[in-house]
Amino acid sequence: MQVIQRAGLIGQPLAHSWSPAMQNAAFVAAGISAQYTLWETEPAHLAVRIASLRAPDVLGANVTIPYKAAVVPLLDAITTGARETGGAVNTIAREETASGIRLIGHNTDVPALQRVLREQQAWSSGSGEKRLLVLGAGGAARAAISVALREGADPWIAARNPTVGQSVLATVQQHRMPDSAQRHNNVIDLLDTEALGVALAKTQVLVNATPIGTRDPTAAPIPLALLGQLPQGAVVCDMVYNPPETALVRAARAYGLRACGGMLMLLYQGAEAFSLWTGRPAPLAAMRAALERQAQAAATGDDIRKRRDSDTTD
Repeated sequence: MQVIQRAGLIGQPLAHSWSPAMQNAAFVAAGISAQYTLWETEPAHLAVRIASLRAPDVLGANVTIPYKAAVVPLLDAITTGARETGGAVNTIAREETASGIRLIGHNTDVPALQRVLREQQAWSSGSGEKRLLVLGAGGAARAAISVALREGADPWIAARNPTVGQSVLATVQQHRMPDSAQRHNNVIDLLDTEALGVALAKTQVLVNATPIGTRDPTAAPIPLALLGQLPQGAVVCDMVYNPPETALVRAARAYGLRACGGMLMLLYQGAEAFSLWTGRPAPLAAMRAALERQAQAAATGDDIRKRRDSDTTD
């Protein structure tokens, strides 16, 4: 009897996730007998969930909000890339050794975001400073700051709690540049629209690393009029992928800016995770097609809901 291997996404909440469609399409395309599911996990059960990844039929796991940092003490090791983010892990892979199973934490958000921004030619524009401003102070924000430092850009962070933002920025800088005397203290209160406007005027890349906008095509992490402060040639990247075009992306495009939603980042980080689990190249075309089907289904569902709401109010 063929054993069906398992992988999954650890976080809370998870109903919005498109990862199962993407990864299951990848397993089918690669001829691997495996299933990817959502492992919604309460904080009190996180240690048990991570321990379960040592089972022989488990390939590995992805990690999302709110556990990207919380899982680190539960692992045997993390990679240099994850360490450079100050300890943000979004992928866990199993390693079989002579002494037993080891769980290794990786961060595939960093290479994924780096690839997306290069495809957007984010660093080719001469307008504005080479500055990346990230909205949010969670695990995804840590990845964005790490990308900024890799690209030689000045990292800025806007957080609802500036103290937390400062801690996140300092932690990533310390791990990414341990021997550097140069440190950045570029932290803004996310609710301070005046300070945001001043910072945006000199920003080359704006990244939304908050969950605001998820499953809500009208929600945005900042007042959309502030996007008008960005210099022409700036790039806006929203890590939210559901819906595929968020209010932030839509408004940025209306201002004539280059903008992308989170679907490509989801694709690229998922492909990196697939290869870590299986040791094989990811079937990128099959994964992309699965995400496009998810996007089409989401758009159809939004249209149905709009018509239903219209019928109700007419």
